[in-house]
Amino acid sequence: MALTDITREAVLAAIAEFDRLGRDAFLEKYGFDSSRRYWLLHDGARYDSKAIAGAAHGHLPGRSPLAAKEFSGGRDHAVTVLRRLGFEVTSAPNGDSSSFQTADEIASAIGDLRPASASGKPMLKQAVVLLWAIGRARAGQDRLLGWADTVAALSPLLQAYRRDGESRHGRPDYPIAALFNAGLWDLPGRTDVPRAHGTAAWAWFAEQEPEGGLPEFVYALARRSGPARVRMIDAIAARFFDDFDESGLLTAVGLYDEGVAADEAPPRGSSDQETARGRSPEAARSDYARLCELVARRETRTHGQRRTRIAGDPIRIGVARRAVLLRSEGRCENPGCAKPAPDRNDRGEPLLEVDHVEQLADGGRDHPVQMIALCPDCHRVKTHGQSRHQLIPVLTQRARELHDQWMCTGG
Repeated sequence: MALTDITREAVLAAIAEFDRLGRDAFLEKYGFDSSRRYWLLHDGARYDSKAIAGAAHGHLPGRSPLAAKEFSGGRDHAVTVLRRLGFEVTSAPNGDSSSFQTADEIASAIGDLRPASASGKPMLKQAVVLLWAIGRARAGQDRLLGWADTVAALSPLLQAYRRDGESRHGRPDYPIAALFNAGLWDLPGRTDVPRAHGTAAWAWFAEQEPEGGLPEFVYALARRSGPARVRMIDAIAARFFDDFDESGLLTAVGLYDEGVAADEAPPRGSSDQETARGRSPEAARSDYARLCELVARRETRTHGQRRTRIAGDPIRIGVARRAVLLRSEGRCENPGCAKPAPDRNDRGEPLLEVDHVEQLADGGRDHPVQMIALCPDCHRVKTHGQSRHQLIPVLTQRARELHDQWMCTGG
């Protein structure tokens, strides 16, 4: 049995059965939970996409329905098949972002955005709005903002960061309408937001002047979690900036520095730092592997075409530095030292100095495999000591060994 065998006719038959039985009875018959992420839109109605795909297989001659455990409902499986058959599948429709539970789910929704094109490339308006809002979250500014203030803040950015052939106007109504209908923007109390085309969106926003911002969960992640923040930035870059240098925009919205990968410092007296330090070895290694994945995505990102690697990317350096500090477990990584860090900062990170074993000017990489955490004494020796020429090969080997160990056990 293969999900890819289903036909458009079989999907339409499953939709007709859904309409006939009703949603609850349909889901119960086929053993599916309600959709939390993706929905199939057909003739103005929405359907649980994974359940429709599984039931459609049973409408093929001589075939049985597929059970939920037999396939993925995500955009790399059921969603792709349904779209290939000409159906519209959307994520978190009508501004419903309650299904988001991880940064990966948010990144997936960003990847599903369908911006209009300019010169054959995606327009940047939705990217500008999202990055501006993520920058606000990082700075601790209010999640929701009035419409007049939103227009005043976004218009200069929308005019400054656009593709050739993209409209010069700086109105944020169209991109915000699109983001709302993708579940990536919150307009509290509003359910009648028009689609982002024609004149309806412009007229609606001009009349309603709604307050809005990132959905609560998206805002909270962008506010407190450095890795989640970088995951969102990277998803936006992959979707919109395959051939466009986004560094100027990221700088303008406060997201282009090494600190962007750092978590928000817990409140004084909070137990969050101790909880983080007490995580299991398996969880720490899993976090390390995820951080290294972010580093690799920033280092060479492929989307339509291969991007040229940019040395010294501060976001990548920040993520790599965070990974190395996690790997160090609070001790100097020089095998001849291994002293505990003298203290921790307000975010709970050990006060160790992360250094490129092989300097960038000599071809080194912003990657944990070529970076090491050192106590202040060892860092001075590595940089200025007479024995530095003997120490550097030792540190080079140690960084690679530790990286391989953590990636092997982290999976």
